[in-house]
Amino acid sequence: MTPAIDNFEKMLAAGKDNALLRFSLGNAYLGANQPAKAVPHLQKAVEHDPNYSAAWKLLGKALNESGNTQAALQAYRQGIAVAEKKGDIQAAKEMAVFAKRIEKSLGSQPP
Repeated sequence: MTPAIDNFEKMLAAGKDNALLRFSLGNAYLGANQPAKAVPHLQKAVEHDPNYSAAWKLLGKALNESGNTQAALQAYRQGIAVAEKKGDIQAAKEMAVFAKRIEKSLGSQPP
């Protein structure tokens, strides 16, 4: 584990559970190339704050990197809706690009 992950995990263990902490922890796990460990933290981040478009974007990335493309596509779609509702156009555009890539890869796979 990295020092950042250790610090975030200690904060979580101390009862400081909120969207920003979960986002930061998920981001740290992604940065450490551990997307499967990032997923539950990013899921909690969007549970704490369903309008956190950056968390939806990272959740989609973590799910995709973990091999769960269907769930990643769903996260991106939810994130796009959230971002558009908030007026976060750049995040919506980025997630739309990632979602299209997944859709294209799923469409090219045999059933």
